Amino acid sequence: MKKIEIEKSWFSLLEEEFEKPYFKAIRLFLREEYNNKEIYPHPSNIFNAFNSTPVSEVKVVIMGQDPYHGPGQAHGLGFSVQKGIRVPPSLRNIYKELSQDLGIKIPSHGNLSSWAKKGVLLLNSVLTVEKGKANSHKDIGWEKFTEHAIKKLSKKRSKIVFILWGAYAQKKEKLIDSKKHLILKAVHPSPLSAYNGFFGCKHFSQVNNYLKNNGKQEIQWEID
Repeated sequence: MKKIEIEKSWFSLLEEEFEKPYFKAIRLFLREEYNNKEIYPHPSNIFNAFNSTPVSEVKVVIMGQDPYHGPGQAHGLGFSVQKGIRVPPSLRNIYKELSQDLGIKIPSHGNLSSWAKKGVLLLNSVLTVEKGKANSHKDIGWEKFTEHAIKKLSKKRSKIVFILWGAYAQKKEKLIDSKKHLILKAVHPSPLSAYNGFFGCKHFSQVNNYLKNNGKQEIQWEID
């Protein structure tokens, strides 16, 4: 990561973080990792979630954990994979719930870039990973950075819907001002847990009802 390529409104919001020792340590670590190992996503996509959804355009935040660790999958958006890659099981279940909730046709691919452009911040807690090793970059400092981003966003904006699926994402609830925002929680959409409360949660319709009731344009969840 030679240069931080992050959208200007996010840079302004997070500028102090880039100068802190922990973030400088992330940069040094990643320089070594990218030079010697296969790391995902491509460096140009590390901040894709921020670059796709400027601060003023965020209506919804969906929290993920860390990038997919298979070749060609991760491109910097939580739960999303690039076109041409098989749709992962958790995302398949997200699509099933979307279809059951809003009657939307299940997409043929797993690229969620269109959601990001409509105001859905698809933010992983950890932004990089080594090939084939889930959570391999778990403790290098990314959590501190992304938690600061959530806190700052919660403070600066109002009437955002934060979607927290699974115990890991729900640990982030403490960062969000529940008096200013809507927090939706359910079990993770993984096949291991989806039938224990993810299916039937109706989060997509709840998002749109909340946005509509607060004078905001609803999310068009259809994916081309």
